[in-house]
Amino acid sequence: MATDIDGTLIDDERRISRRTIDVLTAVPAPVVLVTGRPLRWLEDLYDQLPERLPAVCANGAVIYDPHADEVLRADPLSSEVLLDVTRRLRDAVPDLSLAVEIEDGRSFRHESTWPLRFTDHRVRVISTPAELTSAPAVKLLARSASADPDDFLELVSKALGGVAEATRSSSSALVEISAAGVTKAAGLAWFCEREGITADQVIAFGDMPNDLPMLTWAGHAVAMGNAHPAVRAVADEVTLTNVDDGVAVYLQKAFNL
Repeated sequence: MATDIDGTLIDDERRISRRTIDVLTAVPAPVVLVTGRPLRWLEDLYDQLPERLPAVCANGAVIYDPHADEVLRADPLSSEVLLDVTRRLRDAVPDLSLAVEIEDGRSFRHESTWPLRFTDHRVRVISTPAELTSAPAVKLLARSASADPDDFLELVSKALGGVAEATRSSSSALVEISAAGVTKAAGLAWFCEREGITADQVIAFGDMPNDLPMLTWAGHAVAMGNAHPAVRAVADEVTLTNVDDGVAVYLQKAFNL
């Protein structure tokens, strides 16, 4: 079983319910988290779980074993590709703000125009534009202060011209950019092959466009009741919303728990 975190497994207060915890513990199948979150954002969820679950992070760019505290695989954007991509975006987007997830997602660097909603010693503003592209990044983030979220994703995707992957998981005009070929589906497929699991054995849950590759790849795709219309369109089934324990409700019925 593969599940997204935000908007899917947890509620809008970033809490995982007791019901969901109990169901995840009882499911007679391996469970893997597949998330757009960087590695450093897993701790708040792990603190709520009785057992740490393996995770495909940064939309497939980082695969993490929490028991060994080991990154099993990382597929970052190279400095050369970052330089190309940032040039393309600056030409295409007038009110652009950029940031990067580096060190496998353990650190975050951003431009001074980037809106920060929290403080963290792992987060730092860059001193020069060159610093943004000086090291490989598991994710480049691009934000517009004025664009429609779906329109902004389309604009960024067109500007990239296939040199990198663009997706989004936010309700704002925030696009997440990964190396070419890096998606939740690619990361999950690598993990499943390592574990001897085939796509047809996987039930996947998601709610936003960054979940689309995973849901298309999995043998059975379940959209949350709060999912983006594009996600609902590709899903085999739709469950309840994240605040109504949609993942737990579906699994209880599927496995007679």
